[in-house]
Amino acid sequence: MSDKKSGAAFIFLGEQDIPPVSFINSNYNKDMNTIRNKNKNGRPRKEAAEKKGYKVTLKMATEEYYSLKSKARLAGITRSEYIRGCIQSSVVKERLSPELMGQIRQLSGMANNVNQLARKANAAGYEEAHRNCLDTMKGLDNIIRRIEDDC
Repeated sequence: MSDKKSGAAFIFLGEQDIPPVSFINSNYNKDMNTIRNKNKNGRPRKEAAEKKGYKVTLKMATEEYYSLKSKARLAGITRSEYIRGCIQSSVVKERLSPELMGQIRQLSGMANNVNQLARKANAAGYEEAHRNCLDTMKGLDNIIRRIEDDC
């Protein structure tokens, strides 16, 4: 069947030539399943715990940046891997509590007072008192250092 005036050919399909909708959908589903299962023998998917889904932005000084870059290069890993390694292997010390800071201040004041007494005792000729004050002051200084090192 064609139109003789324009020379165009029209082809009319009968209902028997059109595939049923269910056939079209089933082929589409087969194609989509093939695409979804394409990596069946490829690299296995990562577990949720292994996925890296968080991004952290960090500002650094120029010196810090080049230090990070060179240390990562020497280790043969990326900067991100180097930072992750630092996070995993680092030990974080808690800040001193306000109460502990107050106690350290009191000990420092006591050590200062003992030092002043030792000077006055030495100036007045009380050498034994001077030695006792110096020993006490050294003991206080050692206590302060141990507290600061532990915290």
